[in-house]
Amino acid sequence: MKISTKWLFSALLGAAVNLATAHAGELRVGIECTSFPFNYRDANGNYAGYDVDVANEIGQRLGDKVEFVCQKWDGMIPALLANKFDLVVASMGITEERQKKIDFSRPYRISVGRLVAPTGAKLALFKPDGTLDPEAFKSIKVGLQRSTTYDDWLKAKMPNANVMRYDTVEALFLDIKAGRVDTIMTNPMKAHDAFLSKPEGAGFGFVGPEISDDKLFGAGAGVGLRKGNEALLAKIDKAIAGMTDDGSLDRFSKKYFPFPIYPRDWKPATTN
Repeated sequence: MKISTKWLFSALLGAAVNLATAHAGELRVGIECTSFPFNYRDANGNYAGYDVDVANEIGQRLGDKVEFVCQKWDGMIPALLANKFDLVVASMGITEERQKKIDFSRPYRISVGRLVAPTGAKLALFKPDGTLDPEAFKSIKVGLQRSTTYDDWLKAKMPNANVMRYDTVEALFLDIKAGRVDTIMTNPMKAHDAFLSKPEGAGFGFVGPEISDDKLFGAGAGVGLRKGNEALLAKIDKAIAGMTDDGSLDRFSKKYFPFPIYPRDWKPATTN
């Protein structure tokens, strides 16, 4: 079949216009749709969760209608690059590897670790200044999910720790409940949602403060977008900054967790 030069030019021009106006009045946002309590469908089929609240608020502040697009996690960045949607707002951690492919906004959700232990346990794991005490980890068993950032962190920071590694985070909760480990290190949001807020988590709680490490855990979760959209990125950064300052992120956070999950003291990275 022959295609006329005129038709081909019109098609290419139309595609260019569509790309140029993808953000004019509408933002297509990629989410998993199955990741409770961050982005999921509720009993009525409506989109809900912390990520959804953040995305809708960004749209409102930019004056754009938000359209959600469900996408499996492993195809999220390829779908973004293929223009299936304009933004990723799916608790995607800001990492050096991902930043080679896409741009990120300032973080709207923290990436930290927390230790969980029986509330009656007397584990002196932290020094008076709030830093972890490597010596204290030599005499206890620490549970971790293998091949995670928490596993990498403990190898780097506590090389002499007595570590027990598990294939799933659910196995972590089972073994601390059974007393086979003294403490576990994991994502505080996951620990709260899957264990501490459940009947089986009674008698357990967080030990010490949040543990952060931008190099190993990442700076937090940010909004992902294709490179070359600096103007849109600046608007999103401004919206997230405003949501932090006026308490919107705090309000969204409290809908799902009894502790804040947004960066409270974030500062842009500086370069020499």
